[in-house]
Amino acid sequence: MIRRYFSLLFFLILTMGFAQENLVSEIEINGTKRTKVSFLKKLIALKPGMVLDSTIIKNDINRLKRLPAISYADYEVRSLNDTYQVEYIVEENFTLIPFANLFSSSNDDFAFRVGLQEFNFLGKNITLGGFYQYDRFNSYGFSIRAPYLFSRKFGLAFNHNNFTTQEPVFFDDTTADYKYNNKGFEILGLYEFNFKNRIELGFSLFTEDYEYLSGATNNQVPQELNVDKHLIKLIYEYNDLEYFYQYIEGFRSILNFQYVGSTDVNLPEFLIGFNDFTYFHRIGKKGNLANRLRLGLASNVETPFAPFTVDNNLNIRGVGNRIDRGSGAIVFNTEYRHTLIDRNWFVLQSNVFIDGGTWRNPGGGFGDFADSQNIRVYPGVGLRFMHKKIFNAIFRIDFGYGITKDSSNGVVFGIGQYF
Repeated sequence: MIRRYFSLLFFLILTMGFAQENLVSEIEINGTKRTKVSFLKKLIALKPGMVLDSTIIKNDINRLKRLPAISYADYEVRSLNDTYQVEYIVEENFTLIPFANLFSSSNDDFAFRVGLQEFNFLGKNITLGGFYQYDRFNSYGFSIRAPYLFSRKFGLAFNHNNFTTQEPVFFDDTTADYKYNNKGFEILGLYEFNFKNRIELGFSLFTEDYEYLSGATNNQVPQELNVDKHLIKLIYEYNDLEYFYQYIEGFRSILNFQYVGSTDVNLPEFLIGFNDFTYFHRIGKKGNLANRLRLGLASNVETPFAPFTVDNNLNIRGVGNRIDRGSGAIVFNTEYRHTLIDRNWFVLQSNVFIDGGTWRNPGGGFGDFADSQNIRVYPGVGLRFMHKKIFNAIFRIDFGYGITKDSSNGVVFGIGQYF
């Protein structure tokens, strides 16, 4: 018994001595221009006085790479007698980004969106932005997102939108066009449990306004609606992605669950939840396989104003703008991205993709997912023009061609990767 005691004591002394020899005495962060070094030091997990740990350093590097302000990060470790100095080296993105999108609406009218976003406001990776859109009607919005406002784990986000579009409404195998306006604000609390897991929880107050424009009518479908609504939102994200400039490796899951309350039976209250699963895998030095699976269900209310839509810019490239609605959705997007040109600041990527999906009709059953009328498959090709030193400076163009029944085809433009 005494022998065992002295053996344990000797082991503890030896361990303590070893730990002291591997203590971090100094942490430096170099390469910053606009980002506050004090902000980055608050964000990283490694602190002076801690034992040198390669796992913590690796997580810190990946955390820095995820910031909009940082395009690349690396580290060096130097021995200082019996302690160590750790240096994080970062390359910054340019983060004040104007943007302009030109596109055609469902009636081939000229439309555009212009805006400005700052992704590193005050040097603390706060995103501040606004936009103006004209698409037959005027729309605008602004937002602020500060995920590390109070600490390295807790922040806030605020959004305000006054968005007006022409929306198709489907009923009795016919279609009507409505002028749709959504005006309101949203507040979210942002909390990060650890490096891979975070949540957002908040609420929104808004008003939805539908005004009949043209098309079919039905006595059971109102031609005017003005409804005050409230929304409670929960988002849970698991993120295990690693970035190397334009390349991504790993798995990510985002669950979005919402309760929407209403003051009008024509737009009844409902629950909606959907989960996006994304998986990325690097192939060789220049290839990147990207996959996204979306599974979604909402309260199965028989209404022409169902929440899930089939749309070019959301799920199926080439299908058209808001061509159908449903109370459930299964969507799969897969694409292979291959770098054709990679210079100091410029990247040109090719893209080959297949988008596919199916929807449950409002008030329908799960058998609707297997109905050929609801299934759409669109293969296609595209290009990506990227600036490596400007955050999210990716201009994409894709052409999707439908191979299922009554399919269309079309070109889709956008900023950023499709997913």
